[in-house]
Amino acid sequence: MADKPPGAKPTESFEASLAELEQVVKQLEAGDLPLEKSLELFERGVSLSDTCRKKLEEAETRVEILIRKEGKIQPEPFGPEKSEKP
Repeated sequence: MADKPPGAKPTESFEASLAELEQVVKQLEAGDLPLEKSLELFERGVSLSDTCRKKLEEAETRVEILIRKEGKIQPEPFGPEKSEKP
């Protein structure tokens, strides 16, 4: 079992990180915070965004591995569906 560095926060779930990020964004959008508090929230938001992105990338990798193991379907890069322009 790997030991975590002292003071390290436990790994939060994607859903918890996303919910906190949404709250940070709402607070920043309100615009009634002192500059220092806004900067702290912005830094936390960047960190949460990075955490969410990494968790999504890990999930994508796991899905691709599972698809390859089945050998029936070729993995395709995951991305938002592109809408066709008329």
